Amino acid sequence: MTNKLSLDRRRFLQIAGGTVAISALSSSVARAAQIAPATRTRSITDIEHIVVLMQENRAFDHYFGSLRGVRGFGDPHPVVQPSGQPVWNQSGVLPFRPALPSGASDLGLVFIEDLAHGWQDTHQAWNNGNWDRWVPAKTSPTMAYLTRDDIPFHYALADAFTICDNYFCSTLTSTDPNRYYMWTGWTGNDGQGGGPVLNNAEKGYSWTTYPERLEAAGVSWKIYQDIGKGLDAAGVWGFTSDAFIGNFGDNSLLYFNQYRTAAAGNPLFDKARTGTNVAKTGGFFDILAADVASGALPQVSWIVAPEAFSEHPNWPANFGAWYVSQVLDTLTANPDVWSKTALIICYDENDGFFDHLVPPFPASGPAAGGSTVSTALEQFPGATGFVAGPYGLGPRVPMLVISPWSRGGWVCSEVFDATSIIQFIERRFGVQEPHISNWRRSVCGDLTSAFDFAQQNSAVPSLPSTAGFVPADQLRHPSFKPVPPSAGTMPVQEAGTRPARALPYDLRADGKVSGGNLTITFASRGQSGAVFHVTSAGSPQTFTAGAGASLTGTWPVNAGQDVRVHGPNGFFRQFTGTGPDVAATPAGQNLGLVFTNRSNAPAELTVTEAYSGKSLTVAIRGGGFTPVVIQTDAGKGWYDITVTAHHDSPYLRRLAGHVETGAPSISDPALGAQ
Repeated sequence: MTNKLSLDRRRFLQIAGGTVAISALSSSVARAAQIAPATRTRSITDIEHIVVLMQENRAFDHYFGSLRGVRGFGDPHPVVQPSGQPVWNQSGVLPFRPALPSGASDLGLVFIEDLAHGWQDTHQAWNNGNWDRWVPAKTSPTMAYLTRDDIPFHYALADAFTICDNYFCSTLTSTDPNRYYMWTGWTGNDGQGGGPVLNNAEKGYSWTTYPERLEAAGVSWKIYQDIGKGLDAAGVWGFTSDAFIGNFGDNSLLYFNQYRTAAAGNPLFDKARTGTNVAKTGGFFDILAADVASGALPQVSWIVAPEAFSEHPNWPANFGAWYVSQVLDTLTANPDVWSKTALIICYDENDGFFDHLVPPFPASGPAAGGSTVSTALEQFPGATGFVAGPYGLGPRVPMLVISPWSRGGWVCSEVFDATSIIQFIERRFGVQEPHISNWRRSVCGDLTSAFDFAQQNSAVPSLPSTAGFVPADQLRHPSFKPVPPSAGTMPVQEAGTRPARALPYDLRADGKVSGGNLTITFASRGQSGAVFHVTSAGSPQTFTAGAGASLTGTWPVNAGQDVRVHGPNGFFRQFTGTGPDVAATPAGQNLGLVFTNRSNAPAELTVTEAYSGKSLTVAIRGGGFTPVVIQTDAGKGWYDITVTAHHDSPYLRRLAGHVETGAPSISDPALGAQ
């Protein structure tokens, strides 16, 4: 049944036009892309304003799996499930683009149903890292996805600025705990102040939030929101049945007692419990527009959308596109302010929608892997109604970095989560958040790799309009349930590459066979730590190597049994059978391999590199070793090497990834090569 809301179309158009016109996308994104950065130091200190818009409940593959040059549907090395099926095949259902419901002409404006996205069902889908229970946990619409034709605005943003394709939820559950990570660095993991919070209980908590630390340090901050029927208990903290007003309850600071009890004159009230009142007067962006026009935009601010524009299912994705375009119009209206501003558009969690990348998560104990950095307070021990398991990271979700220093259609593939936003603010303004765990700081970057502070790219893209995304009415429409086709096929990712940011990774996973066992040494020789996800005959294991550290894991060598290792940015190793060991080391922009023969008999190997199509034969004397340098020019630093042994069919070694040199590169050419 539909419910008529209080805001009629005429009033909506008045609100929309109260501060900015219902503009074409070209007037917002193109204007943003045209404005040059205020370059003074060519460093992060050139940013004077950090603005965060965290939207709702969309997975990365659900939005961007088909986008050119990101780790999407064309991923050449997906995780293999215990069943032997690739991770794409979830209980017989492959990713599918829904058929349009009767009477609809734009899938991006369809009210696609909301799916389960709590602690229990998400850990069920996770299934100890097997990542194979999505359909039983979420139902078959979990595999639905959209394309450029459906959400052209989102794709245009990615093509104009920088998309981060390794940004994950902070925790394997619903909205509020993920937003607590953004605003406090954790979800009360130590059990104090009302934590840990694993659902949307919103009971009232008391641990210190990051805005309080900013306030104490003299760094200006503010929440931009609509008050709905009130930002207090009587007004349900901005949550209202009228989806076109209020903040959808997404200002999670309001669930902390220190904000709830604050009175006018207290910064916690003035900066977090005030906002527009569009139900009575004015427009959605009046306060933001006034601050931008007067140069009063704070150093750090967060924007919280009303429900209808949050992108939370069942509300259409393109309602959110319209809202984001208005945010951009408002921020770019004052070129001097925009030239010093970074806008981060991210999503709190994935709803119930599938993403194929298994997120990094810490080992629960020695049998589950290991870590060179502390994993304290990263495992939940279990409680009534909440299964034991890791807090996160959770499923991959979209993130876009929109700024004068991120133009040009880049991809950044460093691992991030919501605490990365705090780390970015820490880097710029020097205010530390002690709640962020050692493990997260080791494996989740601080977003600086997504920026080029020396960039002078002034290209202006040709972009579509958002005028058609204005809601046709103010009705809460019934949900549309996508139905997968009877015979599924894998989606095809857009062809081509995009420029890729330099990453802080130098990863190793070198195996040695001895005494019937395979021992792999996992190492991070770069500036960032990493989690290696390992699948074999048993349950998946994870090994976290902090920056500059290494650790080992051992598996029995069984005939025909693969041991597969996945790491950030397409890093992949596969070990099958016994035979010469292969160790890989960057050699400038190329890859150096050392083949070691531990038997007394000579060995002969065939080494094939997929990007160049070239192969060579490597002979190794008994008890000897042979070094080889593999050129990566054909793949622009990317490599995909298969090693087989003459007269030993079970033997296989596979090595894939990217050689980082500290310079920009391109995305993996294999991603669009179907």
